[in-house]
Amino acid sequence: MKTKRTPGYEWDAIAGILAAVVAIVLHLLHVVDEHIVLPILLALLGLLFLNFMRHARSNEHTAEQVEGIALELSQLQQGLKPPEVVLVGPRQLRSVNEQFIRNMRGDSLWYNLCLSMYTPPPLFDALLRPALENPLVTSIQFVLDESQRELWQRVVEPQIAACVGHAKVREPRWRHLDKTSSFILADSQASGGTEALLSFWGEPFMAQSSTRDVPRFIFHVQKNSELLPHLVELQRNA
Repeated sequence: MKTKRTPGYEWDAIAGILAAVVAIVLHLLHVVDEHIVLPILLALLGLLFLNFMRHARSNEHTAEQVEGIALELSQLQQGLKPPEVVLVGPRQLRSVNEQFIRNMRGDSLWYNLCLSMYTPPPLFDALLRPALENPLVTSIQFVLDESQRELWQRVVEPQIAACVGHAKVREPRWRHLDKTSSFILADSQASGGTEALLSFWGEPFMAQSSTRDVPRFIFHVQKNSELLPHLVELQRNA
């Protein structure tokens, strides 16, 4: 049960003011003369001055505490570093992928992806078409394993050709790649730096079925991550 707080009053100051008022009223009624009223007024002034000094010291102490807390918060903020890599689970997979593609700009690199993800038209429209229609994306370079060539020519390439941004898709670079990792690498207009969506083949990161492999967990690599140069080097050596 909450109790109602009574406001704090400066009772010594109130008592002094009441005494001064009483003295002035008595002087006006010619009950006391000025020789009695003057000491009361002087005492009141002294009391008010002491009260002022006490509050000034209290305010100064409060200001010191606030300044100390602000300094500690500043030191904590300087000690905190943003994460270099963020794990994205199944619930956020779609939204993070859409946001990443929406924020892409400039040249983008799509490395060792499983093209079966883009064969159904709904998945193509959700995962690849937004990059084709993003006006800030100037080029899309796929680096793919040779095993993906037939699927590319038969299903994915015709769907790309039907999109307005098909001209920005360069001829894929065909390589013999180990199925260990895949990623999308691009500059982000949101962060102002290079970011990546990194995934790994096989369980538990990718759900495998008879028809296609679908990512289950991916890593959103932030612009400050030391992993980014290794991803760039990986595709250069492919």
